[in-house]
Amino acid sequence: MASVTFEHVTKRFGDFVAVNDLNLHIEDREFLVLVGPSGCGKTTTLRCLAGLEDVSEGIIKIGDTIVNDVPPKDRDIAMVFQSYALYPHMTVFDNMAFGLKLRKVPKEEIKRRVEEAAQILGIENLLKRKPRELSGGQRQRVAVGRAIVREPKVFLFDEPLSNLDAKLRVQTRAELSKLHQRLQTTFVYVTHDQMEAMTMATRIAVMNKGVLQQLDTPQNLYDRPANLFVAGFIGSPSMNFFPAHIRKDGNDLYVDADTFKVKIPEQRAKPYYNYAGREVIFGIRPEDIHNPQFAPPGIHAEPVEARVDVIELMGNEIFLYLVNGRHSFVARVDPRTRFTMGQQVQVVFNMDNFHIFDPAVDRENPVAVR
Repeated sequence: MASVTFEHVTKRFGDFVAVNDLNLHIEDREFLVLVGPSGCGKTTTLRCLAGLEDVSEGIIKIGDTIVNDVPPKDRDIAMVFQSYALYPHMTVFDNMAFGLKLRKVPKEEIKRRVEEAAQILGIENLLKRKPRELSGGQRQRVAVGRAIVREPKVFLFDEPLSNLDAKLRVQTRAELSKLHQRLQTTFVYVTHDQMEAMTMATRIAVMNKGVLQQLDTPQNLYDRPANLFVAGFIGSPSMNFFPAHIRKDGNDLYVDADTFKVKIPEQRAKPYYNYAGREVIFGIRPEDIHNPQFAPPGIHAEPVEARVDVIELMGNEIFLYLVNGRHSFVARVDPRTRFTMGQQVQVVFNMDNFHIFDPAVDRENPVAVR
């Protein structure tokens, strides 16, 4: 078992900076997920940890050992790739045992490890089959099993579920979470899918353009995003954003988005008095926009007029794509809602749950105001 530490790690490819001054500590036995859009540097970070890429600056530690100059095979890590990379002419047993045979592990020990890993993954009855006889989910289990038998200090996963269909992805997510609990080993997992990150991680590291944006628990990332990028990336559908100003009227504060104005509840107003008259970005999640008929009791509900542009019936909920003047936004409403496309309706914003971002320092990625 081991922790992992990145200290001021930078990785360049020529003039392109793929990872920029990364400082990150992953606790022993933690399930940390690196998440972000394509090209954000998450896979490069994983490859640097694995020793498949040399860092340009900084140091990487596994436990207390600096591994910058340690060959990949000696880092005591095991990696599961997006591609299963199984040998088609070998049985499942031989695929899982191959790495151990190269290390000249005794046959009885190989047999014990492979059978134990197969039992953990529920593939005991597949050990004599060839990869072509397996489904995608079974092949993925074999690839994970090949990593497990090595009994490494750290498991690295590079988008391992990308080749699976939607239902199997959900199932395999749960299996990986149970596997982490069972093995009690450090997992570092890379994905672009924020749902995978939210459902599996102990903590999530959100990256963009090679820079770590925020490191926190899934719930804290969702409830308290550090900036506009994190707020928009975490959550599906993503948070709605409106260019606005903070307006003061007596002792009351309002968010004025030109075509609508909503009052900030008194108990949440204190951080925003200094922003009176200033430009801000107002954010609210789709689930905090309600059909007034089915709004939760006791919330600070502020009415907003809108036209229904598109309706998506999801069964247990409805997504409404709404238009208010120049603003387009999404509401996640009660399935009993009976709005129609083109209808002019009133929805209510739950002003107990909103976010304000200040574009003064960084207009591309405004920081959250607390």
